[in-house]
Amino acid sequence: MGSVGIIAEYNPFHNGHLYHLNKVREMFPEDTIVLILTSNFSQRGEPSIIDKFKKTEISLKMGIDLVIELPFVFSVQSADFFANASVSMLEYLGVEKFVFGSETNDIDKIITLVDTQLHNEQFDSLVKIYLKMGYNYPTSLSNALRDLTEKDMRLPNDLLGISYVKSIRKNNYKIKPLCIERTNDYHGKDIYDEISSASAIREAIKNNLDISHTVPEEVLPYLNGDLFLTEDYFKFLKYKILTDVNLDQYHSVDEGIDKKMKNCIVEATSFEDLIFKLKSKRYTYNRIHRMLTHILCSFTKEEAENMKEIEYIRVLGFSNSGRSFLNKVKKDCKVPIISKFSKNQSSMLDLELRATSVYVSILDEDKKKELIEKEYKFSPIVYNK
Repeated sequence: MGSVGIIAEYNPFHNGHLYHLNKVREMFPEDTIVLILTSNFSQRGEPSIIDKFKKTEISLKMGIDLVIELPFVFSVQSADFFANASVSMLEYLGVEKFVFGSETNDIDKIITLVDTQLHNEQFDSLVKIYLKMGYNYPTSLSNALRDLTEKDMRLPNDLLGISYVKSIRKNNYKIKPLCIERTNDYHGKDIYDEISSASAIREAIKNNLDISHTVPEEVLPYLNGDLFLTEDYFKFLKYKILTDVNLDQYHSVDEGIDKKMKNCIVEATSFEDLIFKLKSKRYTYNRIHRMLTHILCSFTKEEAENMKEIEYIRVLGFSNSGRSFLNKVKKDCKVPIISKFSKNQSSMLDLELRATSVYVSILDEDKKKELIEKEYKFSPIVYNK
């Protein structure tokens, strides 16, 4: 029996994710499917609409065999950091194959572009030229690759795919990358199709629109309880920005934008409004959103510098197949595989607890306490198919 990996946010799990998962199962019917799942905040900096424990339950019901947490320190990061940590965790677990969604669905093209990044001496110079021209990093990267290869690739899943493959080739990992064609617009707002983007579904939920046709039937009950939406955190963020003297101590906050942030927060009326007041050619929407989440969670530059390496692999849930896989690989894993949380066990785990405490801050006191306690009292969910 082999193994295949998936990296996902499931924010929330929708029909497109089910399509991807079914394709993986169709390709590798006997393999153990290992999921690296972002925790309570996403790569773009948004809060997960439902908590990671509910996402784990859904994942197992939908056919995942083993769910591993991608810690906050790696979840809320730019593509290269996010991808490298996720792929490294799969590699440490000895997962043989990794399947990701791609707009172009051309793994050979992605590998060619990655090899250009890694081995063409002109690449870094071209990226710096475009950055000096005021372009953001993803656009500068795409422009440099286009200039050197005449291949244009700038859609979000393709760019993330480049980051995944770059991690594999740069680190000489054994894991084999494969891709499946993405079936919808990554950030599209159209909610009429059965396969809609997670962004569109979250927007529809916020506006009390029907989303029952966009997610599996089993997911709907999870979307009827407490939901976590970006705007619910604005009052906490505003207080933090207004009262914190040194915003530039926080990870990803560059000198200069901290002053602009202090000025803009006075007039900003919402999280979204603040982002658009700060947004520029250099600072993308996603980059600013991550920056604000780092401030919200008091994630400092010093902490980021000291937490570059994976310290543990935390198991959130497994099926019988997932349990067998874990038993087979745990003795050869380079980092500890943990299922229990304990304070001061790891600085990365302590940060996870802090991020969860911020995440639940919008709830009433009893529910806050319940989810915070769940962070360190939690045992992996066991799902028997």
